Amino acid sequence: MPTTSQLAPRRTARRPAAPATRPEGRGAGVLGAVTAALLTAVAVCGGDAVARVFPYGPRHRSVNDLGNQFVPFHAHLWDLLHGRAQGGLLLNWQSGYGTSFLPDFGTYLTSPFALLVALFPREDIDLAVYTVTVLKMTAAAAAMAWLLRTQRRGPWWAAGLLGASYALCGWSVIEAAYNPMWLDGLVAFPLLCLTGEWALRARRPVLGVLVVAVSWTANFYTAYMATLGAALVLVVRVVLTREGARERARAVGRAALTALLGIGLAAPVLVPLFLSSKQAYPGWSREFGPVPWSDLFARLLPATYSFNSPAVFVGTGTLLLLAALPFHRALPARTRCWWAGLVAAVLLSLQWAPTHLAWHLFATPNGSAYRQTFVLAGIAVVAAWTGLAAGVPGVRALAAGAGLLAAAALWAAGSALPTGWGYALFAGGLALSAGAWWALGRRGLPPAAAGVLAAVLAAVLVAQAAATTAYGHRGKLAGLDDYPSWNRSHTARAAALAGAEGWPAYRTDAGRPALSGNDPMLLGGEGGAYYSSHTPDVFTRTMTALGAGWTSRGRSVQSLDNPVTDALFAVGARLKPDGTVARAAALPLVTVHPAGPVPAYGDSPFANQELLLGADVYEDPVAPGVCRAGTEAFLWAPEYNATARLAGGRPFKLNGNPPKNRAALQSLGLSRGPASKLVFDRPAPGRWALSCLDGTRLAAAVAGLRAKAATGVRVTSSGLSATLPPGSTGTAVVSVPAIAGWSCDGRPAGGRLGLLAVPLDGRTTTVSCRFSPPGLPAGAAAAGVSALAVLTAALRRRQRGAGAAV
Repeated sequence: MPTTSQLAPRRTARRPAAPATRPEGRGAGVLGAVTAALLTAVAVCGGDAVARVFPYGPRHRSVNDLGNQFVPFHAHLWDLLHGRAQGGLLLNWQSGYGTSFLPDFGTYLTSPFALLVALFPREDIDLAVYTVTVLKMTAAAAAMAWLLRTQRRGPWWAAGLLGASYALCGWSVIEAAYNPMWLDGLVAFPLLCLTGEWALRARRPVLGVLVVAVSWTANFYTAYMATLGAALVLVVRVVLTREGARERARAVGRAALTALLGIGLAAPVLVPLFLSSKQAYPGWSREFGPVPWSDLFARLLPATYSFNSPAVFVGTGTLLLLAALPFHRALPARTRCWWAGLVAAVLLSLQWAPTHLAWHLFATPNGSAYRQTFVLAGIAVVAAWTGLAAGVPGVRALAAGAGLLAAAALWAAGSALPTGWGYALFAGGLALSAGAWWALGRRGLPPAAAGVLAAVLAAVLVAQAAATTAYGHRGKLAGLDDYPSWNRSHTARAAALAGAEGWPAYRTDAGRPALSGNDPMLLGGEGGAYYSSHTPDVFTRTMTALGAGWTSRGRSVQSLDNPVTDALFAVGARLKPDGTVARAAALPLVTVHPAGPVPAYGDSPFANQELLLGADVYEDPVAPGVCRAGTEAFLWAPEYNATARLAGGRPFKLNGNPPKNRAALQSLGLSRGPASKLVFDRPAPGRWALSCLDGTRLAAAVAGLRAKAATGVRVTSSGLSATLPPGSTGTAVVSVPAIAGWSCDGRPAGGRLGLLAVPLDGRTTTVSCRFSPPGLPAGAAAAGVSALAVLTAALRRRQRGAGAAV
């Protein structure tokens, strides 16, 4: 524990001290990092246990995209690592009838921590993702503690305490906890600041480039924000520790070159990812509106929750040090002004539209609009440490800081977000923290007493962070969708799909109702469901034209349970709600269609299906709302949000809620004629249509296409090849969405009604198609240039070192 001389207030220095050439005691640095990690783990796991959420209780933890996207994607990664996935790093055969995987991999799974899921049994995928989440938080805490002691000397336990307060910020435990890829940005910020320190001191240039590369590869979105924040921190460090424009420019230039080379190394992932984002179905866009300042100040308090306001809580002990910084006379006024000004500027940038857009790559994000909040938390912690490393603030500075926090808490009373518990935790924590910091600043304090006071500060942080974690779960479970953790139902469905597997002779679809938006990755098979930020525009529009439903404004496309589309997309086995598998006579993956004018979809999904099939299989009702006996009645009401049924039959729920949701084309069962009249359980929608599928006609159409279809299909991890009957003419259609990146027979692939298409001349007997994500060659070239530059610089540095030694 620290001696009183380490923590006692220091007299004002006339000039800022030059930075240390190395941290004071690597052993102490390790202790600080370990302390930060342990405090973080205790607080997070304790808060989850109090909330009784998975894995500590019966409540679901997988809210929103955690259960809908991230757990299934990690399950797919598990399959890839164990050699059980259909597809590879470039192509995912399991989702969306075949889609690009590298952009999804780069968005959700390139974190080094993600590889740890391979160590768990697959049925424990939820536990694996939870473990990865906690480990990312602890790594962020340790990295911040190490950064603090690298920047300025100070007691290891205090660095650990502040490192933990950063990792336990409200943004981390409430928002990023169910968006685990964002937590890579939480780790990246202190690491990128560390590369700035190395650039400042002209040290470790190669390691700095590698840190940037890993950070940007792990999650480019939050790494971009972390890089902006680290750049701001470096500017302040350069101004305060370097004299002269030339010396400052050299330091900034070294840091900029490090960042550019590191980003260049990450280009094989980044370039395809950016291009894929432009080709994705457009998501929801809206104009940014700042939250009331009372709401913002309310989020400084523990135990508050709001989906769309910045969670700026970092622990009262840290906030007190930060608020006392402008009044801390042991620091030069210049230092106080720069650090306090930086914190204030970043805080204001959260509330101004132009800077808000700059933080978010110039696009207001869907959902939570304050995703850069972790950068503010990190800068606040660095500023607080700057003051503490100069000595504990005196009584006047602590009193002034406490007054500022009290004023912010009073302002927050105008918001509906604070809770009674939050105010109690804040007031109690402020009193205990102020007393502890004041006592630690007294000279002659025994080490044992100092240890007790440090424990008090740690207990305040852990209690407040755990309460914030638990309260955040309460808010998320009340306001967001949640998805079940892996259970017997998952196991039964996965076993049924595995037992019906027949790829590539036919596809197996996980069916509806779905457990998540990505059931093919979570459970198995090669279905049509797919939910991602990279859901291709061509896929969503094609499936919409055929009658598919979707959520998340078109980026979560659902499986379409329809005999016509199942035949067209080679779905030969489909999991039903009762757990059984329905078999069907599906077409091969490659079929041959006659030549003719390029067709185009219209407004009717029934006509569109017939256009793609090349045969008429639907018929109009024999009377309004009545299908001929023996035909299967299908209702299309994309905006209807209620149940519909045939008289005497069971009801079917349609989930239309524009513009967010679109209801799928729904089978109502076999008609018995007039006795099976269509019944809406609510007023009929404004737009709907009933059509009647003739199974005999469909069987004949499928048999006709099969007679001319491919006689053999071979699938690889990034493509396919098919053998066609001799003399085939017209167009070979591959039941794969015509996304960018496909080439067939050495030429860019064409498309027909949203699917891959290859023209035939009567002499072609084989078709070979290969997929490569757009931008991959350019990204690889950029990485090669960066790698060559790094290697050249490293060799020159080594030669200079050898020459100096001689």
